Amino acid sequence: MQAKGEFEVTRIPQQELDIGGDARVGHSRFDKRFHGPLQATSVVHMLAVMAPMPGSGAYVAIERIEGTLDGRRGSFYAQHNGIMDRGRPSLDLTVVPDTGTDGLAGLHGRIAIDIVDGKHYYTFDYDFRD
Repeated sequence: MQAKGEFEVTRIPQQELDIGGDARVGHSRFDKRFHGPLQATSVVHMLAVMAPMPGSGAYVAIERIEGTLDGRRGSFYAQHNGIMDRGRPSLDLTVVPDTGTDGLAGLHGRIAIDIVDGKHYYTFDYDFRD
């Protein structure tokens, strides 16, 4: 199954974190509101680093999404793994297995994010395991 829609995102900077060796990692919280077949809100906590090479870096994040997906109510977690390789982005955004609750129990899938003219869009390919 596939769900497509738009979402709004608000970034809330958090205090940087010490990861040893006098190095710091960026920490941000994002609050999202999804529209379309996924009617939900979420909270994301992201850790990010930038490389000395312009356009290179990475981020990881955990997101808790709560609401309805095609009329099924519940919540689930998603894990982000984003890489920027000299300006070439890649993102793996996956439902954490067996985290779906209530009507979303058994949910698994992947979410793609596109940003067009400053607007955020999702494409959620998913199904349910027994």
